[in-house]
Amino acid sequence: MSLTRFLAVAVVLSSGAAAAVEPPWGKGQNLGQRMVLEKTSVCTDGKGHYVVAAPQKDSSQLQLYYGDGSRFSAIPPVPDILWMPKGAFLDPRFEDPEANDNVNNSGFSLRPYSYVRADPKANTCEVTCGKRATPMTRVAPDQARELLLKATYAPSPQKYEPYALLRDTKGTYFLVERSTPWSEQKGYRVFIGPRGRLQPQQMVNVIADSKGEIFSTKKGDLQLVLDREQPSLWVEKKNRKKLRSVPVEENRLLIYNELGVYTGERLGTPCDDL
Repeated sequence: MSLTRFLAVAVVLSSGAAAAVEPPWGKGQNLGQRMVLEKTSVCTDGKGHYVVAAPQKDSSQLQLYYGDGSRFSAIPPVPDILWMPKGAFLDPRFEDPEANDNVNNSGFSLRPYSYVRADPKANTCEVTCGKRATPMTRVAPDQARELLLKATYAPSPQKYEPYALLRDTKGTYFLVERSTPWSEQKGYRVFIGPRGRLQPQQMVNVIADSKGEIFSTKKGDLQLVLDREQPSLWVEKKNRKKLRSVPVEENRLLIYNELGVYTGERLGTPCDDL
C-alpha cells in the first residue's frame, strides 16, 4: 500500500451517513438491467435472512448482498482470479482449515473464504461460514424480482479494518485500524492492551514518510518502521519499547475473535447470523 495515500491524514472525520449503493440491475427498466435481474439469485433460510448473488460486469465473480429482504448490505467483492470459486466472500471470523492454503504454489490461501452457492436448477442455496454450512431455499424468480426492486442497498457496515498489529514481550498488543474504502469515516484508530481487552486510544495525528508511520495518541506515539532491520516502537514520554510485528493476513482469527476489538460487531455478511 502506497504511503502517499496516508500522508498527514486526519485521524477520524465523519461526512454523515453512508451513501446508498446502486445494485447492478438498477431499477430494472432497460433490457440489460432486466437480464441481470433474471440471472440474480435470492436465497432465504425462512427466518428473515436473505442472500443475493448477482453477476458482476467485467468480472467472473458474483456481487453478494445480505439483509432482511427489505434492506441489504453489499459484501465487498473478492479478487477476480482464476482459482477463486464463484460465490466466495471474506469473513475474517471464520476459516476452513481443510481448504487449500497455497493455491498453485502462489502463497494464496482459500482458508479465510466463505461461500454462497446457489443452484437455480435445484432451487437450492447453501451458505458456508468456515466449515459450517447452512441450507437455504431459492426464492421464486417473480418474487425475487419484486423483492430486489423494492429493497434498499447500502455499503458494508464495516467502517474500519486491521492495518497493522504489533505486540511487546509482555503480551500487550497494538492494533492499528484504517477506514475501509466505502466508509464515511476517514482515518485511523489505535487500540492497545492485552488479548481480549484492547482499549481505543484518543488519536492526535498521523504522519507518514519514507521511513515509516507515526500514530500519535494522547498516551504516546506508535512508530511503525518500514526498515526491516529496525524494530517498530511504542514511545511514551521518554520510554521507548520495541515491538514485534504480527502479520495481519496470517492472524485474522486472532484479530477478529480474540483481541476483543471486533467482539459483537456485525460485518454485513451471512455469517453474522447463520
